[in-house]
Amino acid sequence: MKKLLVSILLLTVFFYSEVAFAQTSIDSAEITWTVKELMDFHEIIYPMWHDAYPSKDYEALKGFVPEIKSNMESLNNAKLPGILRDKETAWQIRLKEFNTAAEEYYSVANTNDEQALLEAAEKLHTGFERMVRVVRPAFKEVDEFHQTLYIIYHKLLPDSKYDEIAGLADVMIAKAEAIVNYPQDRLKKRLGDKIEKYNASVKELYNSALTLKEVLQGNNPDKKKEAIESVHTAYVQLDSLF
Repeated sequence: MKKLLVSILLLTVFFYSEVAFAQTSIDSAEITWTVKELMDFHEIIYPMWHDAYPSKDYEALKGFVPEIKSNMESLNNAKLPGILRDKETAWQIRLKEFNTAAEEYYSVANTNDEQALLEAAEKLHTGFERMVRVVRPAFKEVDEFHQTLYIIYHKLLPDSKYDEIAGLADVMIAKAEAIVNYPQDRLKKRLGDKIEKYNASVKELYNSALTLKEVLQGNNPDKKKEAIESVHTAYVQLDSLF
């Protein structure tokens, strides 16, 4: 019976989540942590790093230059999806570094310095990994929480649609609770000595979600906005730990 009640509750939560998303006309691409141009780059990085680099196939490494240039041009013109707007500054910093690594790669590919070419390939691979880290969510539960927060903060709050936001309050609490229950052993491997800050941030996030639901039941729009800002601040603090 208990399992049945839990299943019904979850279905209800997801139903209202989907309804709210539909009402705000959100394109699924807007809340997806994917930059197509970066993923396309992986089609070059993979054979370069896993095949040509370890086998020291210098001709193959040089042969990647045209594809790298083409994909770098696409990446420089790429636009981040809405959910990644808070990552824009970090994205631009890493993109600049990636461009520098690419320019070095082009330069040494025109020489016979084989060691320099290997080092340039390593730098390009590192640059790519750093770009991926910018857009990759901490883990699934954080991503799912952020999707709901994005709807509230960037779509509903600007138009003061507090009734619709109230309809997502339980969804947000459920997703915050999922973050609270994420296995600690996995986090310790990733966060090390930052685990205490993480636990404090998660507690703040969960409590801010509870407070938001309570405040939304009132009639003070200023307090409602303040409560939403508190949830957003708590999320940013949590995300920064990764």
